[in-house]
Amino acid sequence: MTDREIENFIKTSPKGHFCQSEKWAAVKHDWTRKTVAVTGEDGQIKGAISFLLRKTPVLPFHLMYAPRGPVCDPDDAETLKALIEKSKELAKKCHGYIIKIDPDVPVQNSGFIKTLEDAGFSRVAGKNFDAVQPNFVFRLDIKGKTEDEIFAAFAAKTRYNIRVAEKNGVTVRVGGLPDLTEFARIMKITGERDGFPTRPKSYFEGLLTAMGENARLYVAELDGKMIAATIPIQYGNKTWYLYGASDNEYRNAMPNYLLQWEMIRWAIQSGCEIYDFRGVSGDLTPENPLYGLYRFKKGFGGELTEFCGEFNLVTNPAVEKLVNNGLEFLKKIRR
Repeated sequence: MTDREIENFIKTSPKGHFCQSEKWAAVKHDWTRKTVAVTGEDGQIKGAISFLLRKTPVLPFHLMYAPRGPVCDPDDAETLKALIEKSKELAKKCHGYIIKIDPDVPVQNSGFIKTLEDAGFSRVAGKNFDAVQPNFVFRLDIKGKTEDEIFAAFAAKTRYNIRVAEKNGVTVRVGGLPDLTEFARIMKITGERDGFPTRPKSYFEGLLTAMGENARLYVAELDGKMIAATIPIQYGNKTWYLYGASDNEYRNAMPNYLLQWEMIRWAIQSGCEIYDFRGVSGDLTPENPLYGLYRFKKGFGGELTEFCGEFNLVTNPAVEKLVNNGLEFLKKIRR
């Protein structure tokens, strides 16, 4: 089977994800992409996994990471088992010391989890952003719905804040690469305000360039000045809200609400079935510092989804121990 056939399967599968695409591998240009796939008796692809491989700093071994993989029917245990075996074969060929996956599969699917655990995978789960990908997300079902129907289902306060932004004169446009200097500036401000590390301008340039028509930069402006901006990605039947930034000024103008609505409208107009708000904390107590993020996304009427978590299969325990010891040593030095 060709790379093009595998890519088409990933894109059209109900479990397809932009993180499994060849374009996302181009964004992660310092990793090497490898794919495995299995076919049925009819020769058609039934499952696939796109791995990103990163070599250890000294040893000739690789970490094998399949973000939001595998892509298959999660209830098809035989296909899943075959994909795992092919992944193990790839690990031998590429000197992979660990296989890391975080499937787009709800935690309620106990059969899927059991198949992974029976194959030797260990599960990593957490309430907050403990894994590479968020374990809890909000997803909005937009399949077959109109803009009016979706807007009417928002919480009253959310609808009000969208209208506040419009009344305040906030406008939203699709931006481009020239806007990234200002975007990176307010992204840094956002990270300092909310306590998370941010990416440099060069990363966002690479993302928009590699993803092409699958990604957009939405810019919220007031009096010609960028006051907030977001980057969504669209792939297959889904649209994801990936990055968002807002200046410390003009936050009362509610630009973030209008930006979300414009991204949802893009998803509806493109015929998508799901709009994914991405990560929230699984700790839903008001005392959690991340509770405000949960409340903001909940207002748009999505469903809180908990994925089954991150799973690791150690294929070379000796190397895995050496790598972990090395990472701990580096952390101590930095501290």
